[in-house]
Amino acid sequence: MAIGSSSAPRDPNAPLEKKPISYKNLALGATLNLFEVSTLGQPFEVIKTQLAANRGQSLVQALKAIYSRGGVFGFYQGLIPWAWIEASTKGAVLLFTASEFEFRALSAGASPFMAGIIGGMTGGIAQAYSTMGFCTFMKTVEVTRHKSAVKESTLKVASDIFKREGIAGINKGVNAVAVRQCTNWASRFGITRFTQESIIKARYGDAPDAAKKATALDKAIASMVGGALSCWNQPIEVIRVEMQSQVQAEGRPQKMSIISATKWIYKNNGVSGFYRGVLPRIGLGMWQTLCMVALGDYFRQLFGTN
Repeated sequence: MAIGSSSAPRDPNAPLEKKPISYKNLALGATLNLFEVSTLGQPFEVIKTQLAANRGQSLVQALKAIYSRGGVFGFYQGLIPWAWIEASTKGAVLLFTASEFEFRALSAGASPFMAGIIGGMTGGIAQAYSTMGFCTFMKTVEVTRHKSAVKESTLKVASDIFKREGIAGINKGVNAVAVRQCTNWASRFGITRFTQESIIKARYGDAPDAAKKATALDKAIASMVGGALSCWNQPIEVIRVEMQSQVQAEGRPQKMSIISATKWIYKNNGVSGFYRGVLPRIGLGMWQTLCMVALGDYFRQLFGTN
């Protein structure tokens, strides 16, 4: 089922009608992302960031390092308030923006696969430049900063960075976030739609009402495939983490661009360094896409906001 559109074919000669703003979609997106990040999402995020920032660590060493920072709660570093702020806004931005652009692409005659890519790209870019920039930065800071004997609140750390570096400081790495989000959701929506169409065709044939026969399991499988395969852009994510990381190393540039971060990673870790943290990111991608695509489709149909 395409986001923001019905499964029925549309007359290509019909005039394009602008859809009204769906506040139900905005609220649904926020709710789904809060659920996603508060369950499995943040632990996957913390493990992924730990491995990407400390590329010499094995998965076991990374898990031990995270656990040493607070036990089980160490896996939820950065959840409050940054991940919650990000989740309550980026989910709404993603679903609303993707719904609108996918609907328009379908109305213009695009295939569900291409419309999914267009919706995912625009939704991902909108996410990055709204609130994800500074929230992603602060989550990375929480995982990678040196924990001194004197405990500093995460809000004080954010305040200190803002005083030193201003808006640019707390949005460090936002362009890399935009590239990641654009390619992330273009891949997730596009691959998920393609996989779902393939499953429907294989199981239910080419009949006009075949899409209506798709089960929740069909959609869940398609979502998890889309989430896993969308991790092809892991090098972008490692570059993003490096740009935002607080890990100190001899010779490491203080202010990094996408290019300088790429050079630094390759110099110290080679090509394999760009794929550190890919396994927890696959898990994160599968979980996020299951929540935002499969559950998103289900609840939009339930609430009549397709």
